[in-house]
This record gives sequence, C-alpha cells and structure tokens, in this order.
Amino acid sequence: MIRNLIAPHVPQAAAALDVPRTLPGADGVAITFDDGPHPEGTPAVLEVLAGAGIKATFFLVGEQVERRPALAAEIAGQGHLIAVHGYRHRPQPAMRPKAVQIDVGRAIDVIEGATQIRPAWHRPPYGLYSPAGLSAIRARGLRPLLWSRWGKDWRRFTTPATIARHATANLRPGDVILLHDADFYSSRGSHERTAKALELIVTELKCQKIGTVLPV
Repeated sequence: MIRNLIAPHVPQAAAALDVPRTLPGADGVAITFDDGPHPEGTPAVLEVLAGAGIKATFFLVGEQVERRPALAAEIAGQGHLIAVHGYRHRPQPAMRPKAVQIDVGRAIDVIEGATQIRPAWHRPPYGLYSPAGLSAIRARGLRPLLWSRWGKDWRRFTTPATIARHATANLRPGDVILLHDADFYSSRGSHERTAKALELIVTELKCQKIGTVLPV
C-alpha cells in the first residue's frame, strides 16, 4: 500500500519515499494555494497577500492556466512562487503511467509558457502520488511537496474562522499550509471563504510572530 498511494495524512508513507510535508530548517511557514488560477479567487487572495507583504506558493492547474494565462503571469509578476499541480485535476493512482507522464509534461509547458518561469515544485491533486507520478515529476526536474497544515477550505459548510483555526493550530517553523484559491474542484464559492480566512491567518501569524517563507 505504501508504494501505491502517498497521502499527507500518512506521514510515514511520505517519509519512506522522500516526499516532504514540511520545509526543514525554514525560519517561517509556507502558505500555499492549489487549483488556480481562478478569475475571482486568485485576485482576492493576491490582494490580501499584497496588503500583508507576504509571498506565497501557487500550485497551478494547466487547464486553468490555458484559460487565464494573464492571471498566471500576474501571480508570477507579484513575486509569488509558481509550482505545478498537474494539467488536469485527476488523482494520479487512477491514471496509467503514460497518462501521468503526459499530464506532467503538458502542465509544465503550459505554466512555463504563461509565466516565463520554469517551475521547480509539484503537488499532486488530492495529495496522492503514484509510483509513476513520482518518477515522472522527478524525471522532469520537479520536487514533490505535500503539506503539514490545511484549512480544509474546500468543504461546503465550513467558515473562514474554522479554516483559519485549522490552518494555524500548533504551527511550527517549516510547516506548509494548504489552501485553495479556486472552487473548480471543490464546493461552489469556497474561494470566497478562503480569501476571508487568509486575512485571519495573516493576523494570527503576526500574533504568533511567525514569518512566511517560500520553498527553495
């Protein structure tokens, strides 16, 4: 089982295959967003980040970048880190090895074409890697990164306060926070709650005197 699926809630599995969930040695936490770019959600979180002077990491979906290349370029232009989430939002274990390879390659090409940045990091949809998926990203020079804290902001009945509480509970330097700036693959309107939660998260980080970092 450990070699078929790797999930962030199974840290032993991630460690066994050298898939990090944290950033060891970092002096702050990393805020990351999956599933974008989104025409409403992405500008909303960019506004909060700009107001706080914080840089984040955006794991972009290739098919969404194709629809909004200018928005992907804006993320990069504001100094945020560009990363790969896949071309389509499909779980790797459900895909044939060749299909995973094609998906990864296509995502890299689309994202680099829109942002003029060669991504260095990858996170799979649903946090699930297959052996073929890990091989494919590493063959293309990408490094995997999962997460250690998440807001669970995709859920239909959550609230900004609940999202922020989940994301900031027991934070330590090196933690990686997962949020979503899009609702393409989650409950409708979830990006609105995420943007409001991000404001609370930024405030809590300041209260805890915890800075933010980008994966390097």
